Amino acid sequence: MPDPFDWIDDELKSLQANSLLRKRTTRQSPPIAGMVQIDGRQFINFGSNDYLGIAASEELVLAVQDSVSQLGVGSGASALVNGRGTLHHRLEDELARFEGTESALLFPSGYAANVGLISCLAGKEDVVFSDSLNHASIIDGCRLSGAKIVVYPHSNIEELATRMENAHQFRRRLIVTDSLFSMDGDVAKLNEISQLAASHDAMLVVDEAHATGVLGANGVGACELLNVDKNVTAKVGTLSKALGGVGGFVAGKASLIDFVFNKARSQVFSTALPEINAAAGIAALEIVAKEPERRTRLETHSRELRHELTSMGLDIGNSTSQIIPIVLGDSEKALATANRLAEAGIYAPVIRPPSVPNNESRLRLSLSSQHSKKQIDILLNFLAIM
Repeated sequence: MPDPFDWIDDELKSLQANSLLRKRTTRQSPPIAGMVQIDGRQFINFGSNDYLGIAASEELVLAVQDSVSQLGVGSGASALVNGRGTLHHRLEDELARFEGTESALLFPSGYAANVGLISCLAGKEDVVFSDSLNHASIIDGCRLSGAKIVVYPHSNIEELATRMENAHQFRRRLIVTDSLFSMDGDVAKLNEISQLAASHDAMLVVDEAHATGVLGANGVGACELLNVDKNVTAKVGTLSKALGGVGGFVAGKASLIDFVFNKARSQVFSTALPEINAAAGIAALEIVAKEPERRTRLETHSRELRHELTSMGLDIGNSTSQIIPIVLGDSEKALATANRLAEAGIYAPVIRPPSVPNNESRLRLSLSSQHSKKQIDILLNFLAIM
């Protein structure tokens, strides 16, 4: 009798032949910037999204330790079924204050926040305009909404405007974009996008996942940096990158948050984020407020590294942030370069399709305020001789 799973082996062989096969690894140290141990080897870590260096900080660890003995580990059910815990309530209030909105709503992850928000804001009678380099969670949210999806070329405002001109027959119009693009490190043209949203009576959702805690005078994100908060319908954020923990959130008007709480399937049908993670989120927001020097140090590291890589003739695209790609082209070349860096004790993740378009495979460098100048110099010295 034939094996119904024979095709899986063929698919895996195809991935291997095209340098696209990912293999699971095991990390034996905290997932922080600086040094990391993976599969028993020590590396300088340029793969973590722990942008402010707080994922293993004493403040977050103590916040979790103080809460776990009283609150336990699990949440038991969704917030709709089992209620919010007091720390959930407090963190949502803190996030609303941080974002400058009336209300905020926690989700188990940033992915769940995007999928849930987009799929309940738009439906079959509506149209969603989505940047071609938006995160997979945005793409999936658009698909699940059932709306007409119009994908516009990355950051091409003229093309977005043209496509919106031809979309007035739809019941609702929604523009959704990353603020800081996770694989390219550039910032969306939010001033122009927000103006288009206003002129076409469209909703605007901005995913601040990689900008939360990093960009803006107070670390609120790119909307704060570019002063477009008042024109944004909803902001999505995550606790799992610069804020060092886990979980996602949506921030906006109180009526919007009430609607999303009732309608977003990834909210209604997901077990709530454990309260101990809410405790970590509260502690992280305190660090963002009290230690702006972390953002300053990160910005300095990022600016200097971008300058040095460009001086070497390396292609870093349009990065203006702590996310710095080194675009190498085909997957085989990118994988070989990452392997040579690993042999030198440097962990720089290789990013291949489908995470990026074909022939745009790259190394993705993620900087942290906690990287030392020596660690960055080791990376630069090795790249200079490759």
